[in-house]
Parts: sequence; structure tokens; C-alpha cells
Amino acid sequence: MPRIDTSLIHVAYLIISLFIVVCKDEHPVTLSEKLIKIDSCNGSITDIHGILVGHGSKSERPTGCTVILCNTTCIGGVDVRGSAPGTRETDLLDPINLVDTVNAIVLCGGSAFGLDAVSGVVRCLAEKNMGFLTPARPVPIVPAAILYDLSVGNDSSIVPDADLGYSACMTANSSRVAEGNVGVGSGATIGKLFGMDRAMKTGLGSTSLTVRDSITNATVTVGVVVAVNAVGDVYKNSILTAGARTSDGKHLQNTVNTLLGISPSASSTFPIGIATTLACVATDAKLTKAQAKKVSQMAHDGFARAINPVHTMFDGDIIFTLATGVSPISDVNLIGIMAAETMERAIIRAVEQATGLPGLPSIHELGSSGDKFLFNIVVLAFSLFLKYL
Repeated sequence: MPRIDTSLIHVAYLIISLFIVVCKDEHPVTLSEKLIKIDSCNGSITDIHGILVGHGSKSERPTGCTVILCNTTCIGGVDVRGSAPGTRETDLLDPINLVDTVNAIVLCGGSAFGLDAVSGVVRCLAEKNMGFLTPARPVPIVPAAILYDLSVGNDSSIVPDADLGYSACMTANSSRVAEGNVGVGSGATIGKLFGMDRAMKTGLGSTSLTVRDSITNATVTVGVVVAVNAVGDVYKNSILTAGARTSDGKHLQNTVNTLLGISPSASSTFPIGIATTLACVATDAKLTKAQAKKVSQMAHDGFARAINPVHTMFDGDIIFTLATGVSPISDVNLIGIMAAETMERAIIRAVEQATGLPGLPSIHELGSSGDKFLFNIVVLAFSLFLKYL
């Protein structure tokens, strides 16, 4: 562990203290005058009653799938922002189409091959007699999306299959969601614009946020699960935290700054179809199908706050939204704001909970010095101080 220069701590403390004094507002802005932010039970998407999560992970290669199972009636919505998506039944979630409710969402690794896992989830739900009622039999409604992880590990022929999806569905439960190298996050990586040899390992993250109406005591909760597999880098509190590495693999490269400083013709050498960040938002708010789609749209703000660049031609970024309708609070603006904030936090957790693989260090194995981190804190604090002085 590198020695941390305590003088930097003192400087950071001084600047932040000055910032607080100068910027103190006698009337601080809160989420709402009548809403109080409170802690959730598990801090994951399963804080939403009726939402269960199960993972399936391949032992032969880092890949897998994650099933978000609706053990209650759920209105579904989706918003696709990336330009390289791989999906199943997302058109069904268009507000103009017939079916409003869904039985499960499946997030899969393995690129298009991984969609085979959805068949196993459908089989599992059929055995439980769950699905959209038709004259013949219930038909499970299972929208799904995939991410590209075929470059991770030694055998790209190993992908999520129907049996893995079935197992993940059968084991879905309401416990706190396992994070890191699990399920669809097993082979997730970031910072890949300059090649996999300069990328970093990420994974799956989940968190939640609950607010209470101080007048009626009603609560509403928003939870998120996300697999971070972006082309871009990840930022925490505006500080570059993980992403593309320098050619020696020891430091962070800063993808955006590098792109701004190179010839546009160099972009033709960038790898294609190597990414996609997948997420599912769940809430106990009462939403229509159109409102669920709007929440998905607003949740993409969480992507933009934590990932840069995001929604590129190489990403297939998708966010699903599920609404159980139990809470009397149904303000779509509030739910969307909560979804974006929760998404940003879950992305950071996906980075922090990951474990490195050979050639793909996580944030814990990169070995950045404590002094460099504190220096970034000093720079950020000083910038804020100057901005509001």
C-alpha cells in the first residue's frame, strides 16, 4: 500500500471547509418539501416487494445471466439508447402495443447467443403457470437484452444457455442481490475503446432508494440492477475511477480526453460491437406503460453521470422499468429522478464489487496510489470553491 502524504489531506480539508462556508445556503434544496429520503432494507432492487432476482453463472468461462422475476403484477417499459442492441420482445413494451404486464426481465451475457437463456426462463415460468392468458395456455412475457462478453475468457463458444436461464429463474429470491462477478456481470468490462488489453473488469451492481411523504407517511421505493459493460470509463463524484488503461496497464487513460486529442480518422481502428450496459429499474409506484418508458428514459441520466462516453455506436445500452403499483405515490417525475440517482450509485457499485481476472484488473488491483486519489479530491474541491466563490 503506497504511503499517503498527510499534507494533501490537510489541504483537501481546508478547501472543502472553505467551500462549505462560502456555498452555505440558508434554504437548502431538498428532494421535495414534503418528501423525506430514508434508508432501504436491503439496498438492492429486491427492496421492491414482489421483485425476485436470480443469477446463473458459467464456471467454464466468465459469462452468465440474471433474471428479474415478477412475483406480482408488473407494468413494463423500456428505453434503448445504445446503437448496438441485442434484444427480445422489447417491441412488445411499446405503449401502443397490447400487453402491459411482464413476467420477468432477463439480462444475458454471450452476445446474441446468450438469448438462448431466455427460453429456459420461459420454460420455468410456464411450469409455474405464469404468463399472458390466451385461449390455449398462459404465455410467459419475458423481454430480454444481451451484452457482449465473448472476448473474456478462452472459449467464446461457452455462452448462457436455456438450462442456465432455467436455473437462474428457479433460484430467484428476495434476498439482497449478489453483486460483482456474478450472473450477467460475470464477464462485464469497461474502457475498451483502445482494445481489451487495456480494459478493466467490472460486474453487476444493485441499490435502491426510498422516500417518504411526511404528510401522508406513504413511501415509494426505486431499485436498480445494472451490468456495466461500457466502451467508456466510469466516474464517481466526477472523478475518473475506472476504465481504459495506459499502454503499460498501470494507470487510467481517460478515454474522452484521448479521443479529443487524436485524428478523427483513427476512430476507424476502434473495435466494434464490444460493449453494452444493461439495467432494470423496479419501483412500487403506480405507473402506466408509457410512464414506465419515461422512467427508463430518465434513468439513462444515471448512465450519463457515471459513464463517459456513453450511448456510443459500440454500445447497446438498454434500461427496462418494472412497476408493481403498490405505492400511492405515482409522480413520474419523482420516480424518474430517483431512478437516475439510484442508477448512478448502482453503476459505481458494479465497479467496486468486481474482482479482477487475468489481464483485466478491477479497481482493487489497478494499484493507483493514494496520493493520486487525494490529489484528485483536492482538484475537485478547489474547482468547486472557485466556481461558487
